[in-house]
Amino acid sequence: MKTPSSSDVQTVRALLPGASVGVIGGGQLGRYLVLEARRLGYVTWVLDPDAQAPAMQLAEHALVAAYDDAEALAALAEACDAVTIEFENVPARSLALLADRTRVAPSAEVVRVAQDRDLEKRSAEAQGLRPVPYATVECADDVAAAVAAVGLPAILKTSRLGYDGKGQIVCDSENAVFEALLVLQDAACVLERHITLAAEISVVLARGFSGEIAVFPISRNVHVNGILSTSTVPADVSAGILASAESQAIRLAEGLDYHGVLAVEFFIDERGQVYFNEMAPRPHNSGHYTLDATVCSQFEMQLRALCALPLGSTTLLSPVCMINLLGDVWSSGTPDWHRVFEQAGAHLHLYGKHVARPGRKMGHINCLADSADSATAMAVQCLSLLER
Repeated sequence: MKTPSSSDVQTVRALLPGASVGVIGGGQLGRYLVLEARRLGYVTWVLDPDAQAPAMQLAEHALVAAYDDAEALAALAEACDAVTIEFENVPARSLALLADRTRVAPSAEVVRVAQDRDLEKRSAEAQGLRPVPYATVECADDVAAAVAAVGLPAILKTSRLGYDGKGQIVCDSENAVFEALLVLQDAACVLERHITLAAEISVVLARGFSGEIAVFPISRNVHVNGILSTSTVPADVSAGILASAESQAIRLAEGLDYHGVLAVEFFIDERGQVYFNEMAPRPHNSGHYTLDATVCSQFEMQLRALCALPLGSTTLLSPVCMINLLGDVWSSGTPDWHRVFEQAGAHLHLYGKHVARPGRKMGHINCLADSADSATAMAVQCLSLLER
C-alpha cells in the first residue's frame, strides 16, 4: 500500500455508516457495491432505466430513469452524500451536473477519458505508459495513413462503446480495413497493431482522496471470443513484468488524480514488452476473485474510497481462479448447481439476471485451492460439469 506524504493529503469529509451512497448503473458491479454498503450500514440508491436490473433488486431506493434524466439526477444528488458509477458509459455531463451538488467519484473528466479509446490512449501515453501501436481513423480518408503507420495485420476498434470484444474487427489488408469501417458504420475508430500475446493481465487498485493507494494482487486473464473467461491469482508471469504493470497503473491513477477503484489492463508480448490496453474507472470483472480471496473485496474498497475512509487490506488469502458463467450455460435449462456445491473451495455467485443469453455474464465461480494451477483446474471442471 502506498501512503501519501502530508503535502499530498486532500481533506475530504469521511462518510460513516448511516450516510447515503448512490450508484449510477444497475448491473452486477452495482449489485455488489450495494451489498457491501448495506452490510456496513449505508443507505443505498441506484439509478437505472431497468427496474429489474441486478442492483435495483437490492437497493433501498431505486430510481427508474435514463442516465441523463434531469429530475432523477436532481433527486439522486439531493438524497446522496456521495455518488459513484457502475459502468463507464454513464454520460460525463450527468456526472458533472451531480458534482455541482454532491460528491462524485470517479470524476466526470476521468470518465470522459475512459469513454474514448483515442483519448484514453493519449492520456496513458502522457503518463508514460505504452499502448500497442495505433492510429486514429475518423473516416475512410484516414485508412491508408493508419495502415502505413500501424502495419498489418491490425484490429479496427470503435473509439466508443466497445466492450467484451464488441466493435472490434481483425483486418489483414487495407481493403479489409475499409470494409470493417463500413461494418462499424463509419464510427470513429482506432487501428491497433495485431500483436502476438504471451499473456494478458490486469491491475485493480484503489486510490483515496488523500492519495493513498492500495493494489490488489495482479490477475492473469484468459479471454474466449473477446469475453473474459478466467482470471487467476497469483499470475504466472515474471515478477519484473508484474512490478512494471503495477507501477504503471499507479502512475496512471496519480496522473489522472483518480479517486475510487480503477482497473488497468495490459498486454504482454512474446518479448516481455508490457503494453497498456485500456482502463475501467470502476471495479472490474477480473477483480471478482477478491470477493472470496482477499481481506477486502474490490467493492468494499470502492465504498471506502468513495466515503473517504482508510483503504482496507488487499492481502491474498488463497490462490484463486475466477471463471465467468455466460448465458450459454443455461442453453439446456437451469444448470445443476449441486455439481458446483460438491466442489470444495468453489464459491458460486449469481447476478440475479432473469434472461440468459449467449455471451451474457450471468454469474461467476471463485475457486480457491492450494495453488493457482489447482484453482484453475477446479474452475475448468466446474464449468464442464455445468455444461453437461
